[in-house]
Amino acid sequence: MEVEVLARIQFAFTVAFHYIYPPLSIGLGLIIVLTEGAFLWTKKQVYEDLTRFLIKIFALIFGIGVATGIVMEFEFGTNWATYSRYVGDVFGSALAAEGIFAFALESGFLGILLFGWNRVKSWVHFIATIGVWLGSMFSAIWIVVANSWQQTPTGYHIVGEGMKARAEIIDFWAMVFNPSAIDRLTHVYLGAFLAGSFLVMSIMAYYILKGRHLEMAKKGFKIALVVATVSALSQLLSGHSSAEVVAEHQPAKLAAMEGHFEADAPADLYILGWVDKESKETTGLAVPGGLGLLLHGDPNANVSGLDAFPEDEQPSQLNAVFQFYHIMVAIGMALIGLTLFASFMWWKGKLFESKWLLKVFVLAVFLPQIANQVGWFTAEMGRQPWVVYGLLRTSDALSATVTANQVWFSLVLFTIIYIWLFGLFVYLLHRKIKHGPYKAEDLAKNATHQQTLA
Repeated sequence: MEVEVLARIQFAFTVAFHYIYPPLSIGLGLIIVLTEGAFLWTKKQVYEDLTRFLIKIFALIFGIGVATGIVMEFEFGTNWATYSRYVGDVFGSALAAEGIFAFALESGFLGILLFGWNRVKSWVHFIATIGVWLGSMFSAIWIVVANSWQQTPTGYHIVGEGMKARAEIIDFWAMVFNPSAIDRLTHVYLGAFLAGSFLVMSIMAYYILKGRHLEMAKKGFKIALVVATVSALSQLLSGHSSAEVVAEHQPAKLAAMEGHFEADAPADLYILGWVDKESKETTGLAVPGGLGLLLHGDPNANVSGLDAFPEDEQPSQLNAVFQFYHIMVAIGMALIGLTLFASFMWWKGKLFESKWLLKVFVLAVFLPQIANQVGWFTAEMGRQPWVVYGLLRTSDALSATVTANQVWFSLVLFTIIYIWLFGLFVYLLHRKIKHGPYKAEDLAKNATHQQTLA
């Protein structure tokens, strides 16, 4: 297998595994802010129990996320040296900003969040909770900004020539607010809120089905359901806005996402289908003229297809891009339907009486994660053959000296380690869920025991 393919597989694998955890941290962080805020507002012990329990899960997710994120930075230097030199000024400034504005804030308040109970005042702990959540939000900003610059580069000029060329920032804020940054950041945030809220609803639905911690579980489920419903509906608008940006700045990607080949013709909107690259045909269930209607308000409007671009500037894996995109859309619609139906059952006063619905929510925890993953696959595979759109090809971004055997070895090693880490994560998460929250009386006994020891 070629070095380029292996290096892409390795980076995709490590990023995909890492991307399980940051969205959960962001989404779960929001839920914790809401539950602790509810505790401060109502002074009800059930909200404190819920907050303490969710913080334990947050700490596990945060720890695994930090550990798995370090690897990618080394891959830039080992496998993608030309890329690192080319975008070093851009990525360097964004990653430095993440360290200064995001990670420092998040890690600075993390100790108070985890160990500050009964050591600081309630409002101080709440500020720490907000600080940790905002830190995770700021971290996402700079990572998405850096990646969005690769999709729609602005605010730069090229210094040097040939293999020594590199992009140098001439307008920092133009780089930050590149054409796709805000839409993509909004899309990422909403996906993270869905991931965190569905994790909470899955756990709380499990407790309700088992008849355990019922008061806490019902309140936690309702808070998460509100977040999930608003996020799912908002994601529909965000997705449409993101598609418009792709249509304007990356038309070849949009054509691949919708399996549209004709250079300048009305385009159907596929619900599901199959793309045959060789015959240049897409078959499936489609809304005639639907893509033009969404983009231009006219079903007869022409949309640029793949034939409008040279073959070497089209995504090579057309069907994969098409399928990943449509899986994401299908899951998004399913989440809207599920949250709206659950909200209707809540309004009818029958939310927790339907066991089948609770069982669906226990399993639905996987849906936002799958949508986040396939959405990222769509964005990155649809950008090919460019690693920086229109400027640097993926094939030119590789390290000159790395060999296929070296990448194979590290890929196998990372796979073994990440499988072990994921198993450890599932095991510890299961233990925490099985144990459940500490009750107020348990905390009081523990505090008395600690005083006795002192």
